[in-house]
Order: sequence, then structure tokens, then C-alpha cells
Amino acid sequence: MAVTATDVAVLDDPPAPAAAGRAKFRFLRGGKTRTGLLILAFFVVLAVAGPWLAPYDPDAMSDQLLQPPSADHWFGTTQTGQDVLSQILVGTRGVLLVGFLAGILATVLSVLIGVSAGFLGGAADEILSMLSNIFLVIPGLPLIIIIASFVEDTGDLLIAAVIALTSWAWGARVLRAQTLSLRRRDYVEAARATGESTWRIILFEVLPNLTAVIASGFVGTVIFAVLSEITLAFIGVADISHWNWGTVLFWAQSNQALAQGAWWWFVPAGLCIALLGTALSLINFGIDEFVNPRLRTATGASRKVRMRVGFTPVARTAAPKEPASPGFTPVDRAGAVQPSGEPSPSGTPESPGTPSKEPSA
Repeated sequence: MAVTATDVAVLDDPPAPAAAGRAKFRFLRGGKTRTGLLILAFFVVLAVAGPWLAPYDPDAMSDQLLQPPSADHWFGTTQTGQDVLSQILVGTRGVLLVGFLAGILATVLSVLIGVSAGFLGGAADEILSMLSNIFLVIPGLPLIIIIASFVEDTGDLLIAAVIALTSWAWGARVLRAQTLSLRRRDYVEAARATGESTWRIILFEVLPNLTAVIASGFVGTVIFAVLSEITLAFIGVADISHWNWGTVLFWAQSNQALAQGAWWWFVPAGLCIALLGTALSLINFGIDEFVNPRLRTATGASRKVRMRVGFTPVARTAAPKEPASPGFTPVDRAGAVQPSGEPSPSGTPESPGTPSKEPSA
């Protein structure tokens, strides 16, 4: 009786407890996340040290009018001889300040209102949801334009506050929906049964499960705030005496830089905007992959097994190999039964009933 061998694919041992403890840093192992964080860290360094790294005063004029990039001016000069590189370095701080400040304020408001509405329910949910719906339909940019017409100095803090007040409602709606799905989970009911206070349950049972959603909303708000700040400066609503990337584009457009062929005047600012937006988007994609198991690639980091037809995956154990059963008889590839004796002279064991071939005389 021939025995059919079954091919078996053996998996690695399950992860050790130490490796399981490192799973919390799985978010930082994704290539998208690392790339986004590196680019963002570069711009943060420029925002902090930009005024000291600038080779010239961004407002200082010179006789080198509309010069292309050179050893003296890496990004060229403007129509009045101002150094473009210095303007870019000094303007980085205002862009990131408005973006992160608006993101923090909007995130705090969305967490307070959204989580409270979803967990408390009843009249509190109705009132807070109505408040979210009101702010959801208020446009941010037109409101800033109206405020700027009445306020003499439209600084970065005022713009960040207005952007935050008009961009928290969508995040609050998302957090409310997520909280409604968590408020009746078993661990929340167990905490409530043990006599935990409502705010302690929210802080230690509900919010940890909303961390990824909150982080994703924060990154999205920062992107919106940065683009809004640059747009307001480009159309001349913000204070154009304060340098940022939108101000550089405003002066380049006002002085017909494109018509004069001065590409170095607006291309660096556009590239900085594109790189910062790419970095924040990559971080947002990394958060989405971390939250959604269907999107996990490198950040999911679960073991991958290539399956083939006829292969059965089994787990490798440390148990010793079991001896062959008494009734098991090995056979060769030709189907002949092999005894447990010595091999034949040709190197292949022969069956006891088959006479060996002697060399002829």
C-alpha cells in the first residue's frame, strides 16, 4: 500500500510576550508614517530656528534686483532685491503656528463636545448635537474675511482661533458616533457596575479607544488650517507685513513674477506647501492603516504566509517528534517496499523478495 506524503507549511512560533509588548509602537514602523514624521520634523526645526538661520533680513532691500539663484542668494531675489530664502525661513514659523494652534483648539473642542454628547445622551446629547450642527454650517474663510474688515491687526492668533471655532464640529460628530458604539461595551458596563464615576469612565475607558480617531482628526484640522492661512495671506486678507509662505506668493503674484519669468520667487514657497501637505497626509494615512485592520500593510506587521495548493499550515511546537507507527512501511519512489536492512550496492534499498543483480562473469 503506497503512502501519500502531505506537504506541510510550518509557521514560526507565536510572538513572545516582549514582542507583543512592542506592538504598541507598530504605528511608527510604517514607511508612510516615518517619512511623514521626518518631513514634519524638518519643518518644525525650520520654524524654531528659521529667524536665526536666515542669511539676510527678509525685509532688507538690495541692488540685486530679480536675480536668479546664486551662491549669494540660494533662492534668488525679488523685484526689490529681498532674499527669497530668508522670507521662506522666517515665514515657516507663522504657518506651523497657525496650523498646530488651530488643530489643538479644534481637537479639544471636538473631544469635549463630541464625547460628552455621545456618552451622556438625553437632553445633553440633543443640545450639544444642535450646537455642532450650527457650527457645522458656518463657513470659516468668509467669517475670517468679515472679522478682518473690522479688526486692524489680523494676526496669526486671531486667524488660528477663528479657524478652530469653525472646524471643530465635524470632528465632534465623528467622535459622538464612535462614543455611541462604545458606551454599551462590556468593559464600560463593568466599570459602571463597580461604581466608577462618569468622567472617570470617559477618561480611562472611552478615550483610550478613541485615540487614533482623535489623532486623525487633529492631523486633518492642521492641514485645513495651514491651507486656510496660506489662502488668506495670498488673497491679502491676513496681515501681509508678517511673513509666511502665503505672503511670499502674494507679493510674487502682485509683481507679475510669472510673467517676468522669475520662477524662483514662487516655486520654493509652493514646494514647501506641497511637502508639508504631503507629510501631514502620510501621517494621516499611517493612522488610518493603524486603525483599520483591512488597510494594514507594514504597520499591521502580522505574519504573512504564502499559501499554495496542497500545503497545510500548522504551528511549530517544541514537542519531540513522534516515532513512526509500527504499521508504517517506507516505500521508494518506484513503489517498491523497502526493508529496514542495509541498502543495496547501487545505493537504493531492495525488497527482500527481489534477487539482487550479480555481475555477469
